[in-house]
Amino acid sequence: MSDIKRRIQTPIMHRVVEANGFLFLGGVVAEDRTQDMAGQTHQILEKIDGYLAEAGSDKSKIVAATLYATDLGQKDAMNDVWTAWLDPATLPARATLGVSDLAPGALLEVVVTALK
Repeated sequence: MSDIKRRIQTPIMHRVVEANGFLFLGGVVAEDRTQDMAGQTHQILEKIDGYLAEAGSDKSKIVAATLYATDLGQKDAMNDVWTAWLDPATLPARATLGVSDLAPGALLEVVVTALK
């Protein structure tokens, strides 16, 4: 049986769930969706930093990430912010998928799994 602990909750979901030494972060989107891809990526990564810190972890412990982008033509702008945020020695496994729709105005949604 797994040891599941709910860590951070929003009105409709648990933002972070801890289970068996892992932290599972639900999809994170930018709050100011008037910004371009780089701006939204930066906001999302700041939110992820905060969620991980609140749960007792940090970005160096991210083991996997899935990025959902509405416009893969803007992938370079997203990647520039992503690579500046992470230490090259601790890059997680990552997938980037093109999607047709996210929350209104959202260009990117990020899901991560990290070690506690």
